[in-house]
Amino acid sequence: EMDALVLDTRTADAFAAAHIPGSIFIGIDGQFAPWVGALIPTDQTLMLVCASGRENEVITRLSRVGYDRVLGFLEGGMDAWTAASLETDRVHRITAAELSDRLHQNPALNIVDARKEGEWTAQNLAQAKNIALDDLNARFTELPTQSTMHIHCAGGYRSMIFASILKSRGIHDLVDVIGGFGAIKDTPGLETGAYVCPSTLKRGTAAAEGRG
Repeated sequence: EMDALVLDTRTADAFAAAHIPGSIFIGIDGQFAPWVGALIPTDQTLMLVCASGRENEVITRLSRVGYDRVLGFLEGGMDAWTAASLETDRVHRITAAELSDRLHQNPALNIVDARKEGEWTAQNLAQAKNIALDDLNARFTELPTQSTMHIHCAGGYRSMIFASILKSRGIHDLVDVIGGFGAIKDTPGLETGAYVCPSTLKRGTAAAEGRG
């Protein structure tokens, strides 16, 4: 009735296992304030889902960065929600090893890398399409929705935010890769390019611009 956004601030694991349909994940233990600021308007009315005992901490941290329209939080957290037999949703997750198996079965597997462009350029899976979480709203129409999206970031925090936004907008054919690129680059069978230091890339770009 209040057109409130349900903001889930628990861990990525907890959100993946069960969350309120349509809610957005931004975990309190990650880069919480920067991502809230980047993705949610300050005039947005919020309802919170928090880990038990951390409700006041979340409200305080939101207010420090200008988010004062918090209607309240879910008393008893998700345990109370599920105990009341209310509807829940989940995010399907796979390991990097499972991603490797799927990629071998289907070389055209739909993979989305949610890291920043600089991270992607430094080292990536050749099959992955880079749509940074920062740019998701601007590039939403570029999402490859023709088949199941396999989403990863560096470690799993941003990809869960990415997945939650997609699900809140009706896109559910997706999976999250546990451990992100950190797990991918250490998994046999997943070929990533040689790492290139971002500062080297910048120097190379500057030199090229100087010649051009």
